[in-house]
Amino acid sequence: MNDWVDAEQHVERAHEAYEQGRWDVAESELRHALSLNPYQAEWHFNLGLTLDAAGRHAEAARAFVDAHELRPEDGQTALLAGVNLVRSDRAKEALPWLELAAEREPDSTAPYVHRIDAYSDLGDHEQAELMFYLGQQINPEDGELYAAMGENLLRREEYERAVWCLREAIRLAPDLPRIQARLAEAYAKTGRQERARQLYMRELRQDPGDIDTLLDLGELLVDMSRFEEAGEKFRRVLELEPDNQDAHAALGDLAIRRGQIDEAIVQYDVVLRLDKGFPEARRRLADLLLQRGPDDDLDRARELLREELAEEHAEPEKFRPEDLDDLGQLLLDADMAHEAARVFRRLVDTREQAGTPDHLAHHHLSVALFETGDFEAGMAEAREALRLQPRFVPAMHNIAYAHLKQHQWMRARYWVRQAIRLAPDDASLRRLRFKLRLHSGIGLAAWIARRTGAVLRPVASVVVRRRRRRTKRAARQPAATS
Repeated sequence: MNDWVDAEQHVERAHEAYEQGRWDVAESELRHALSLNPYQAEWHFNLGLTLDAAGRHAEAARAFVDAHELRPEDGQTALLAGVNLVRSDRAKEALPWLELAAEREPDSTAPYVHRIDAYSDLGDHEQAELMFYLGQQINPEDGELYAAMGENLLRREEYERAVWCLREAIRLAPDLPRIQARLAEAYAKTGRQERARQLYMRELRQDPGDIDTLLDLGELLVDMSRFEEAGEKFRRVLELEPDNQDAHAALGDLAIRRGQIDEAIVQYDVVLRLDKGFPEARRRLADLLLQRGPDDDLDRARELLREELAEEHAEPEKFRPEDLDDLGQLLLDADMAHEAARVFRRLVDTREQAGTPDHLAHHHLSVALFETGDFEAGMAEAREALRLQPRFVPAMHNIAYAHLKQHQWMRARYWVRQAIRLAPDDASLRRLRFKLRLHSGIGLAAWIARRTGAVLRPVASVVVRRRRRRTKRAARQPAATS
């Protein structure tokens, strides 16, 4: 009996803490209560609500599953288990729970709303659209259905349809969280930037401290070249949340646009201190340091790129082809050609495995190999680039240059002629042609000198012999007497 009373007291304290937004205290009290009596479905349910409010969705899903095991007839518990699985990026696991919720509560559209989200995450857009129409059969005036479908259409880049759905959502449920902002994004994607800006401002009038909306509006203002206003929005985010990495990164990008390299470096330094795993932060900072140029910056840039290489080796699945290309280019800029060759080799293999071979990947690999001194392998990759794109002038230039470095003059001339036919105004090709002509001129002069020497040599020998004879004859004459 004492344990039961003690557990109830912990639950009461958890309720008070929850109302005050003290999620850690509420969680602690509920876990203490459950340690005394683990068979209370309502307490597991409350723990799930607390963890959900704290943003710990995977743990919240576990708590709702525990609650459902104790009360299997409750559709709301199944629904929240599914919702939190979707929010923790486990959409496939979420679907059976959402289907169960639809069975338990056949008059509710909520399971269909979240099944749209789940199928969207899985990329199954046909099923997502089917869920929308099934939900409409239950309640054709449900604004959340339209909002979820609008989100799905945004992902599919069907922006005009998304605008229609989101406008319907606002008409039916104008108080939905961030619904004005979602419509603003759709308008921005269709080029109606001023209309999008007005909607973002309307959203901020309802919730001035909405960080996501401030960030989205800032990005829109950057696209509209209203840089001062964009900077104000990003700095406003930092006033509300000083450790917001997205705002620091956005200020860094804004500084890059304005040519303020030092300021951009400061902002990306902060981003990396806050989160070493922030997407592209190491590469972006390394690029900035390479642009600034002093030896200390070069050393640090190389250190950052080595860290990026270590991550790429440890977690290769995180690196998309465009990430590999970016990393390889930076390694070349930092004079790390061997490392660049390895990265571009992986890029080439990735493209080929996906059935999308890319002449640029082969070209960049050839450049890296040339810089390591491996001319044969470099030319092989350049020829592969030309096989995929026969009119690709940079590959022709590099093959010509490699032949020139190996003193294979005739082959170099052939590739220069081929390239100049396609790009007669290319300055680098003209310089290469000048070098070859200079070599030809020097060679011709040397040949002429050799031929001239061969013709004049007999004449010179006759002259020399005559001089010798005259000298000897003079030497044999008696000296003149005085």
